[in-house]
Amino acid sequence: MKSGSFQRLVEVGRVVLINSGSDAGKIATIVEIVDHRRAIVDGPTTNVKRQVVPLNNVVLTDIVVKSLPRAIGSKRLAVFLEKNQVVEAWQKSAWAKKIDARQRRANLSDFDRFKLMRLKKQQRNIVDRQVALLKKERA
Repeated sequence: MKSGSFQRLVEVGRVVLINSGSDAGKIATIVEIVDHRRAIVDGPTTNVKRQVVPLNNVVLTDIVVKSLPRAIGSKRLAVFLEKNQVVEAWQKSAWAKKIDARQRRANLSDFDRFKLMRLKKQQRNIVDRQVALLKKERA
């Protein structure tokens, strides 16, 4: 297959991030393509029930489960996902880490934000002192 402008194709076995509805923020796997606007997704390891979702409501990820049969059942899909370590691969991705950091930041209390500000200030002072020393040595 030639390398074109599209790197993530809608295909059976593609892992998607659901971005709306009750399952928003969870990952699932495309198990069947209904038409050019909808697909059936299932996420037995992430508690996403098998459902038809519009492709506008999901984001395709780089993770693909190779040689996944079409319309596979939830139990066999769970075995495939465990064998390919899909959830672990997602959790290691920069995308998942960024979402997790954003969620942790949103859950900080006022006092936690204050402590974080103080730590950043201390770090900035240390870096500024070291930069000043290096500039002084070069001059």
